[in-house]
Amino acid sequence: MFPLRDDNPTLRTSVITYGIIVINVIVWIFVQGAGSEKALINSICNLGLIPGELLGKLSSGTRIPLSPTAECILSGNPDFSTLITHMFLHGSWFHMISNMWFLAVFGDNVEDSMGRLRFILFYLLCGVAAAGAQMLFNDSSAVPMVGASGAIGGVMGAYVMLYPRSPVHLLIFLGFFIDKIIVPAYFILGYWFLLQLLSALPTVGSDTAGVAFWAHVGGFVAGVILVFLFQDRDLVATHKRLVFRKWGRV
Repeated sequence: MFPLRDDNPTLRTSVITYGIIVINVIVWIFVQGAGSEKALINSICNLGLIPGELLGKLSSGTRIPLSPTAECILSGNPDFSTLITHMFLHGSWFHMISNMWFLAVFGDNVEDSMGRLRFILFYLLCGVAAAGAQMLFNDSSAVPMVGASGAIGGVMGAYVMLYPRSPVHLLIFLGFFIDKIIVPAYFILGYWFLLQLLSALPTVGSDTAGVAFWAHVGGFVAGVILVFLFQDRDLVATHKRLVFRKWGRV
């Protein structure tokens, strides 16, 4: 299942959501070389988050192979700025585009519910919480973690708490059969969270987990919790009145 769009109007232009998307695209093209091997490897080694390194579980000189011809060599000096930088990096075109698509679908309304400055802090905190969850369950991992998925997981967690019944248009892929359906937000986002959790459980304590499923889970849970601190109740009430006027529902 892949979300195409939601039927959820916004109160104003989502400047921060689109700004985050632009920053991610710029980083992908100019820092990561749009996926060229040298730039991609350098960015992952220098700006990606390596749980075992950050927690002091890996010694200086540890070699982390990323491809048959390239590897990261750890300096032994943890760089805590990677708690932020990792969430603006990606591993491939598909990784970057799919993350930004999910952010575009769900981020605008969450930004609307908080205001722009609060949304920036909310987004970054969800990304850090996601990284924390990954380090908690894979504390010795030498696999570099990159991607906005954890922070976007937080956005989706906030969305499902704010707009659980908002209609979401999905593409359904069943072999060669493709169809479109409309489901409430709690269905697709609940399904996404359950899928991440079931995928994360077998990786507890793993040093070689290739996908940061615990980051997805941690980001989502952080969003569910933090939305109550960051939402602007006046903006949420205004949005509900807008939806009622437009569709006769909240």
